[in-house]
Amino acid sequence: QVQLVESGGGWVPPGGSLTLSCAASGYTSSNYAMAWFRQAPGKERALVAAFASSGIRFVYGDSARGRFTISRDRAKNTGNLRMNRLEPEDTAVYYCALTSRGNAISSTLRNIDIYEYWGQGTQVTVSS
Repeated sequence: QVQLVESGGGWVPPGGSLTLSCAASGYTSSNYAMAWFRQAPGKERALVAAFASSGIRFVYGDSARGRFTISRDRAKNTGNLRMNRLEPEDTAVYYCALTSRGNAISSTLRNIDIYEYWGQGTQVTVSS
């Protein structure tokens, strides 16, 4: 059974930083792509960032570009999202997701429908 467990969420003042981690277990292949999505109250779930299995293909949502960095730790089987210069608009529940389509091209990685496994989500609140 595949499980994704997010950690690292919490409260941070505007301009602060957080690092989210997603630990994947039960997935027996190293060929997968992983993404972070977020969902604010009243809004649709949206892509924040994703990486392909190769570790050299990354995509970012418009809100994340230039401030957030996604990375993969193969040894620990985790995906991390470093978020800098956080703004109140970044307040949301952040979800980790995994797809077996590890070699998907960038445009496909942006498609929420390809992700077969999801974590429970972690709340990120940015406020003063």
